[in-house]
Amino acid sequence: MSRVGKAPIPVVDGVKVSIENRTVHVEGPKGKLSFTHREEVSLALSEDGKTIVVSRENDERDSRAYHGLTRALVNNMILGVKNGYEKKLEIIGVGYLAAIKGKVLQLRVGFANELHLDIPEGLDVVCPDQTHVNIKGCDKQAVGQFAAYIRSLRKPEPYKGKGVRYLGEKIKLKPGKSAT
Repeated sequence: MSRVGKAPIPVVDGVKVSIENRTVHVEGPKGKLSFTHREEVSLALSEDGKTIVVSRENDERDSRAYHGLTRALVNNMILGVKNGYEKKLEIIGVGYLAAIKGKVLQLRVGFANELHLDIPEGLDVVCPDQTHVNIKGCDKQAVGQFAAYIRSLRKPEPYKGKGVRYLGEKIKLKPGKSAT
C-alpha cells in the first residue's frame, strides 16, 4: 500500500469539495480548481465531508504510482484554495530589473531587448521593487511553472552569480581564471 496514498485527505474549514464521475472540484477563498483523476484510482468523500479517501483497484505498478500522485494533487488543491502558494524571485546584476505594466511582466536581464511575458490567468504577480518578483496563486503547478520559466530566461551564471534566482537560493560560484 502506498504510504502517501493511504493517508486520508483532510478538508479544511472554508473549502467545499465535490466529486462528479472522475472530476474533483475544490472551491475556497483563494479560488476554484478542478482535476480529473485517472481510472486506476477512485476518490470517496466521507459522509460528514471532512475527509477524502483515495483507493486503487489493483496492485499494478501504474496503479500504485497514481494512488500517491492523486492524493498529493488533491491535497495540494485543498491547501491552495485555502492558503495559496507563493514563489519569490530575485534579480541580481547591474542594470537588471523587472516591472509590471498591466498584465505583462517586463524583464531587463542583460539582453539587447526587454523581455515581455504575459502573466497567466489565475496568477497574481507583484514587483515590490525592481529586483524582486513575487508570484502568487492557488494552483501550485501554475505558480511553480511560471517561476521556473522566468528563472530559465536568465539562469544565474557561475562566475558572478548574475541572473534570476529564487529568493534564498545559494549559487556556488566558480573561481575565475586568476585563481590558478
